[in-house]
Amino acid sequence: MLGGTVTGYAVQYHREPTALPALSQPDLRTPKPVPAKPGTTSRSLNVNRWVKTDGDLRELLLPKPKGAKYEAKADWEDLFSYATWFDDEEWMFHSLSESDFRRSATVSWSQRDEVYVDIRLVQFQEIREVRAERFGEGQQAYLGDDEWAGNEGEPMDDSANGRTWVFDEPKREPGYEPLYEGRAVAWRGDIVMIIEYANNSGPVNEKDLKSLAKRQLERL
Repeated sequence: MLGGTVTGYAVQYHREPTALPALSQPDLRTPKPVPAKPGTTSRSLNVNRWVKTDGDLRELLLPKPKGAKYEAKADWEDLFSYATWFDDEEWMFHSLSESDFRRSATVSWSQRDEVYVDIRLVQFQEIREVRAERFGEGQQAYLGDDEWAGNEGEPMDDSANGRTWVFDEPKREPGYEPLYEGRAVAWRGDIVMIIEYANNSGPVNEKDLKSLAKRQLERL
């Protein structure tokens, strides 16, 4: 590899330098502004800056697999509803309110009445600072504790920050079968992806969890 690099530099050394374009180019052509019409929207005006995460967030959620049934179809989740998923829901509500929470979309499905999947996409406005990263790191920070996964998890493929966890011990409650759990947390841009994966018939299939997390992150 080093030899190829050195050869490339040697070839370039013997070539005539390529002239650089002028710094001032008054004749550069740019698209002419288009007047607004009755059907003009903010999206059409900003088509060059539009990204898919500015559209309907629900459309970025994975569809249920073949043979699965929806427990809840893709839908919006307001701040209050999302905060109720946490042990200290009042604290989380105020924390997210102060962290430029923008919106959340969620979907859930089950397979064979054994595997249950909940996926959430939580988006931040990030007006003053990077909020998604901070929130994602916070969600990852406690998962290694003994009362949660009890391990450090595994890094996700093709993600600089994503991790998946398969809990060491199932959740046990009197009168219920043991519930085996998995979790995936990652963020891309202003969106945090959180996947909760549970199986009431046996240990979580780590390969399935990783595949699910990878496919959902790719949609962002």
